[in-house]
Amino acid sequence: MSRRSRAKRKLVQDGKNAGTKMPGTKLPPGLTMDAFSNVLARLGSGTPNLMEGTEYLLKRLSQNSQLLNTLYREHWIIGKIIDTIPEDMTRNWVTITTQLPPDEIRRLNKLWRVRKVKSKILEGLKWGRLYGGAVGLIMIEGHDDILDQPLDFDFVMPGSFKGLMILDRWSGVYPSSNLVSNIDDVEFGLPASYQVTIDGGQTTQVHHSRIVRFTGRQLPYWERLAETYWGASEVERVFDELKKRDNTSWNIAQLIFLANLRVMKSEDLGEMLAIGDQRIQSDIYNTLQAQNWLMSNMGLHLIGKNDEFQTHQYTFSGLNDIYESFMLDIAGASEIPVTRLFGRSPAGMNATGESDMQNYYEVVQQQQESVLGPILDKLLPVMCMSEFGAVPDDIDYMFNPIRTPNDKDVAELVDKKTTSVINVFSAGIIGQKTALKELKQMSDSTGMFTNITDEDIENADNSTHQGELLPEGELGYGGYLGAEKTDRAGLQTINRDSNGKFRGFINWLRRSSRNP
Repeated sequence: MSRRSRAKRKLVQDGKNAGTKMPGTKLPPGLTMDAFSNVLARLGSGTPNLMEGTEYLLKRLSQNSQLLNTLYREHWIIGKIIDTIPEDMTRNWVTITTQLPPDEIRRLNKLWRVRKVKSKILEGLKWGRLYGGAVGLIMIEGHDDILDQPLDFDFVMPGSFKGLMILDRWSGVYPSSNLVSNIDDVEFGLPASYQVTIDGGQTTQVHHSRIVRFTGRQLPYWERLAETYWGASEVERVFDELKKRDNTSWNIAQLIFLANLRVMKSEDLGEMLAIGDQRIQSDIYNTLQAQNWLMSNMGLHLIGKNDEFQTHQYTFSGLNDIYESFMLDIAGASEIPVTRLFGRSPAGMNATGESDMQNYYEVVQQQQESVLGPILDKLLPVMCMSEFGAVPDDIDYMFNPIRTPNDKDVAELVDKKTTSVINVFSAGIIGQKTALKELKQMSDSTGMFTNITDEDIENADNSTHQGELLPEGELGYGGYLGAEKTDRAGLQTINRDSNGKFRGFINWLRRSSRNP
């Protein structure tokens, strides 16, 4: 042994004696120098106790596709864990925010629906959570022969976007070992291309710019390499808790058959079975079987003089608490409240479940921003090129609220928003045309003011001068109500309610806000 090795060994031994790890030394795997330990009481690290016998094995269930298929198809809890969060992420969808005219925004929203983009994204999110990875191939007409080339927006012809084709990691898509090296690319460090097997067995090389990724739970670097740049299945987090819950449930179901045990004590039964011939044993079995057939809650049970018949009942108190504890563990592992996952009402006095659902909504919002957002960022420009021939500079979107408000909440929201529009309109800051546009825009989220047509908006007055005293002593109202006066300085304003048309418009706005 060299001098350096002996010195290093001495440092390690000194560290053991001192109870601390010396700087610059490496200890054997699993050896901890700064943990609690009580050898006499068999407590803590390194002592022979049941806790020290615990080990956590790396099973990588995401690579067991057959098990994942079985659980998703046959286990209702796994099905809900996989489906619930993606369905809530896409239920209320998004609102396009841009300066495009309303009719062009409607064209873009129609494209979502006609090409079933929303349902395809939902499918990709589900398979990404189940298998740990899935992709959506952006289908563009006329690009069949150039899929291995980067997507160039200039070659996206009008009406050429045909939607998405979803493939999970086990059904025909495999990432290449070459990674994106361009640091300006948002997919830097991810596979540069994918081997995609389309129906019919044809394998095609597809550039990463034509692929949207649906990745499961993010993994550390080395585990990401082991999963070929995919994530982990959501089943991995809940599998152990699921086994505990299922075993508990089956045991409780089995106990139901033992809820009422009937016992008959028969004198010398053991001796007759032990020394009796086959005919005597057969007679005993036939007698017991006949007694079972004749037994009912209204019948009689005949026994011998010295025989005895007893019943024993099993109590199930406390089992429900144990069962619910395992349900809570599954809900915590899946980040879905018990009320949402198992369809149960909140328990406890004055329990509403609001705090649980609020935490859940925050989880869904985080998933929207981190998982769904990059997918929409990649799809929107392609859809705009296909629909408009250009990508608007201000094209953007925002996720609609996850929670659907009730009628009371909607009425209060509409009243506040409409009052704000009326106040701004009354102050002369905006005209009727702008006010109608604001009310029309509210219809998407509130369901009110849907009868305001584009023709109504076009025919409305856009003047902001709503009632001014002209030098001639006449009242001036902008637009069709009168001559517009551009110089408002020094003019005395009057009560606008004195004009019937103006007061009627204000009253119409207020009535509309109160009557859905």
